[in-house]
Amino acid sequence: MSSTELPSVLATTLTPKVGAVRVAEGERLRSVGLPGITLTVRSRPPVRAGLPPALYVHGLGGSSQNWSALMPLLGDLVDSEALDLPGFGDSPPPDDGNYSVTGHARAVIRYLDSSGRGPVHLFGNSLGGAITTRVAAVRPDLVRTLTLVAPALPELRAQRTTWPTVMIALPGVARLFTRLTKDWSAEQRVRGVLALCYGDPGMVTPEGFRDAVEEMERRLALPYFWDSMARSARGIVDAYTMGGQHGLWRQAERVLAPTLLVYGGRDQLVSYRMAQRAVRAFRDSRLLTLPDAGHVPMMEYPETVATAFRELLMDTGELTPPSGPPGPPGQSGPSTSSGSSSTAAGAGS
Repeated sequence: MSSTELPSVLATTLTPKVGAVRVAEGERLRSVGLPGITLTVRSRPPVRAGLPPALYVHGLGGSSQNWSALMPLLGDLVDSEALDLPGFGDSPPPDDGNYSVTGHARAVIRYLDSSGRGPVHLFGNSLGGAITTRVAAVRPDLVRTLTLVAPALPELRAQRTTWPTVMIALPGVARLFTRLTKDWSAEQRVRGVLALCYGDPGMVTPEGFRDAVEEMERRLALPYFWDSMARSARGIVDAYTMGGQHGLWRQAERVLAPTLLVYGGRDQLVSYRMAQRAVRAFRDSRLLTLPDAGHVPMMEYPETVATAFRELLMDTGELTPPSGPPGPPGQSGPSTSSGSSSTAAGAGS
């Protein structure tokens, strides 16, 4: 067992009946049983047959729904699937109780190996960014390109707003927090999440807010919700303190796949200043900076992220540039640049 893994625990064997997971128009959900884990996979039929596969991995407390705004915008480029990580979304906890970054990465690798879909265009947000970085480093044969949206890579000076995530990783804190917030409504909890994750929470439509409240109510009914959160948060903290060849920054340097990095200027969880270090670490990288975005740019500015991914495919020769004049500039005044392991791209401070 590596130092990033948690002790094995007996997984919940019976999941209570809770409300159904929301499925957007054009999406499909299916359950995939693998040794030790069961994963829920969200997909969209591609515009045409033969498109290369893509896989999306969400962050802490998220689910495959976090990619529902981006996936249809890439329907003419890739065949999209998004995972619910074990213990999140509609996926039950893993049998061994392992919520470490390594454990989650193994789940992604296990799914790709069993499905035979690799190599894929791999996307990750936040915790999903750390997971997919590890996947790309240890299994380069499974990754065609890597797109990291506000990846949770180690910071020496974490922002004050990240401390709640660190605190919830401490033993007993999740249980205490549950007691202290037992009277909070789902609406209050969603407003807090939006204030933390969005650059401008006012961008969320009334319908989107109602959907988020419904999903929050569903998750709170799951007996393993807080345990999954606490153990995954502990997994991030453990990964941040790991050095040597298993350190996330060392693994970032080993990634061979062309990489798109996306950072938001109003991100309260992953510092905007980390963009320059990331461009230096990933040897074949491009940087998209969105000054007005928060921690989930693929939900806030999906069109801009989709355009940047399209440009990544053009840059790597997987897509022929369209003829005619260029389209209108992206939302939120994004800035794009390219770099390598020896050249840093400019990013806002």
